Amino acid sequence: MLLTIDLGNTQTVLGLYDDDVLNAHWRISTTRTRTADEYRLVLSGLLEMEGLGPDDIDGVALSSVVPQATAALRIVAAALTSGAVVVVEPGVKTGMAILIDNPREVGADRVVNSVAAAAKYGTPCVVVDFGTSTNFDVVDADGAYIGGVISPGLEISTDALVGRTVALRRVEYVPPRSPIGKGTVEAIQSGALYGHAGLVDGIMDRVVSEMGDGIKRIATGGLAGTIVPHCRTVDIVDEFLTLDGLRIIYERNLED
Repeated sequence: MLLTIDLGNTQTVLGLYDDDVLNAHWRISTTRTRTADEYRLVLSGLLEMEGLGPDDIDGVALSSVVPQATAALRIVAAALTSGAVVVVEPGVKTGMAILIDNPREVGADRVVNSVAAAAKYGTPCVVVDFGTSTNFDVVDADGAYIGGVISPGLEISTDALVGRTVALRRVEYVPPRSPIGKGTVEAIQSGALYGHAGLVDGIMDRVVSEMGDGIKRIATGGLAGTIVPHCRTVDIVDEFLTLDGLRIIYERNLED
């Protein structure tokens, strides 16, 4: 089986593949100071929940945007499997040209999402990933990554609002009775949900105007299910797009 690990700024998502079938998946908090021994304990516990152990892991694919944690996870991955460990970083075979000013600046998660979207849904395509930040990544008709957009995520935006005001507080991300809030809680909910949906639609409209109406529009990330129902410009929600991308990149690196 292939263990895929997507280590983000806030959460880490893991998946276990048998060929191209996702058999199990988990979501845990990202802890930047976690040691290799701690990661090994966590991963062993997750595998044990499925009745599995290190002997069942044939390989590991890792994407990380937290440099402090990447080294620890490399150690754990090597200890978990005698097979290949593929870390998405400069030099790894992705099958996708990166046509921006400095390709090394592109986050691993953004490359992985773009590879998965192009492979699964065709090109041109744009992926919006709802995470700590809300990222948009664009692949052209030739299958090349040509850039994107980085904006503050829903939770970051709300945290900033609450943290810099005295009378406002955190709210649950559920739709208010009306876009016109009848109280402070509903007003914040309206601004958070519909405001972020408006951000998505506004950026998507600009991408479509540049790339053409035929572009596929895919959403992923932990908050996709919360925000996309209020958007008009997203065609597909793919909860496990990043994990699929890790699997695809892993397989491409074994082809040689």
